Amino acid sequence: MSSANTPHPVITTLRGAEARTRLVEAATLLFADKGFGATSTREICQAAGVNVASIHYYFGDKDGLYRAVLLRPIQDADRAFQNLDDPSISLARHLHHVIGAICCPDNQVERAAMMRLYLRELIEPTAGCADLIFQHIQPQHERLVSCLARHVGAPADAPSLHQLAFAIVALAHDQLSRRVLPCRIATQAPPPDDHSAHLERLVDWALALVDHEKHRFHSASNLSRTPT
Repeated sequence: MSSANTPHPVITTLRGAEARTRLVEAATLLFADKGFGATSTREICQAAGVNVASIHYYFGDKDGLYRAVLLRPIQDADRAFQNLDDPSISLARHLHHVIGAICCPDNQVERAAMMRLYLRELIEPTAGCADLIFQHIQPQHERLVSCLARHVGAPADAPSLHQLAFAIVALAHDQLSRRVLPCRIATQAPPPDDHSAHLERLVDWALALVDHEKHRFHSASNLSRTPT
């Protein structure tokens, strides 16, 4: 059967949260595969099975939908960062929440599409993504740095703590990339579905990084107080 005769998805009368979710999911895959500019609002609505006016109704315009797509994984992870100010929670548990929120997505197909989309942003950056980084990711980063400062015993404005925070998040992102993108480097890699064991190992590595930075900071502090 030719593509011209292939039936389009059935247009439904979805309303509210379900229609909005369908649009975000369809747009995520299309934006990742084709890019923002090459994806039309009509094909997004067809893929989602909703009326062509739905994007305007729920998101204002295509830019608003793109922002919602980029924001979704950030919001999913935000709960893990919100509790970093709680001193009653151990550092290991904090790191378990943060790393797990990044590298253990519920929907790997959608998260793989998000990774392709963010890679596109590195090549073809948009103003919308820059705004999201400033408004959402930077506060998450600052919360993580403050938490690390409390456990290391260093001031939160220490440059090394920002490097430490980036390194911990990088562990999670690297693990995620190996789960959702093809990787043939390590032929003896652990089973990809062993999420719990992978997560615990990443937390152990992150704790080792924190311990190392704590040792460096206190060694430097003691050295600075040593009489000459």
